[in-house]
Amino acid sequence: MSEQAGSEHARKTAEALEYLTGFGNEHSSEAVPGALPLGRNSPQRAPLGLYAEQLSGSAFTEPRSHNRRSWLYRIRPSAAHPPFTRIDNGALRTAPFTEAPADPNRLRWNPLPDPAPGTDFLAGLWTLGGNGDATQRTGMAVHLYAANAAMTDRVFSDSDGELLIVPERGGLLLRTELGLLAARPGDVAIIPRGVRFRVELLDADARGYVCENYGQPFVLPDLGPIGANGLAAARDFRAPVAAYEDVERPTEVINKFCGNLWSATYDHSPLDVVAWYGTHVPYVYDLRRFNVLGTISYDHPDPSIFTVLTSPSDTPGLAGVDFVVFAPRWLVGEDTFRPPYFHRNVMSEYMGLIEGAYDAKAEGFVPGGGSLHNMMSAHGPDHETFDRASAAELKPQKIDDGLAFMFETRWPITATAQAAGADHLQRGYDDVWQGLQRHFRA
Repeated sequence: MSEQAGSEHARKTAEALEYLTGFGNEHSSEAVPGALPLGRNSPQRAPLGLYAEQLSGSAFTEPRSHNRRSWLYRIRPSAAHPPFTRIDNGALRTAPFTEAPADPNRLRWNPLPDPAPGTDFLAGLWTLGGNGDATQRTGMAVHLYAANAAMTDRVFSDSDGELLIVPERGGLLLRTELGLLAARPGDVAIIPRGVRFRVELLDADARGYVCENYGQPFVLPDLGPIGANGLAAARDFRAPVAAYEDVERPTEVINKFCGNLWSATYDHSPLDVVAWYGTHVPYVYDLRRFNVLGTISYDHPDPSIFTVLTSPSDTPGLAGVDFVVFAPRWLVGEDTFRPPYFHRNVMSEYMGLIEGAYDAKAEGFVPGGGSLHNMMSAHGPDHETFDRASAAELKPQKIDDGLAFMFETRWPITATAQAAGADHLQRGYDDVWQGLQRHFRA
């Protein structure tokens, strides 16, 4: 099948998808009636000649509210496979990041260059940097991807962490063990640790961002004084319904384990789960459904009010990684400088742009690009934005011409050598703050 025909088939499949709804629910689904056993997880003989298998995303003894596991009923058990062998990691890197020193400077990149023909999602992953240690299940990594081909007869799973995929150009059809998800620009997809999946393209090419979270799985943030409603609603997260492949042909299965890629060739597709139930499931979420909260009096609130998902750490309120979205919203603050304020932050921030423009930068920050402001590096609006916002007439203003996001993390993000020396690194990023004039009057 040609790439064009493959994309057309993927689009038709994506348009027909149905979903289960609700983040953190105990979902259940079966592609064939009667495939899901009732009253027990592992009967002596599973229905329809299937194999029962538990996939655990958390330790057995973690608190019930934190426990992530799903029971899968599949055509063949995952244990039936040949040995894995090491393969080249390509441009994929994993914490700890030691190739280059941690850099206190403000850094910004243009989008990834277009990939060579025949590059699929996995081959198109390119690591910008990260922190922590994947073997200790702490920290995170920032990756970008650029692809122009579907993953054909191969699937991928990540033992090191869960993947938060942020499409920026071109849609993705994600065929997972638990079913299918479609993620287009403006959506995000969450693939839990260890879940196998294959990526097909809904368009001729695709580009975007990936946060690999080594730590605690993402959860919805507590709302505190906000109350019961606001920010991302649990019901807007969509999980797949069961869909399986009964395919007996060679399939390459690639596993990311402790930072390296390992490959084994199966004689069948491992996406053969006919029924499942549990809490360790993939999701897709439309960022435009985020219920933005903000000031209705004065001052610019802290960006924590834009948190979609958070990976908690051992210190309350100090996230291993937060995923934050700057969605369309109204600005009405009186006597207020409305763009994000100048600040230095104990947290480290990687910001990307999905579409349009970002209200704190006049130029240079483009869709597909990204900026890194590490711990305590001073940043904020560029001089053009500052001058314009300081003189603007303060009337209600709708910000609806852009969609930006941020991965915010408790530790500094160390760039990889390939990111620190990339041709698409903007060497003159500091210049955006030149021209900020002295206005002090004693």
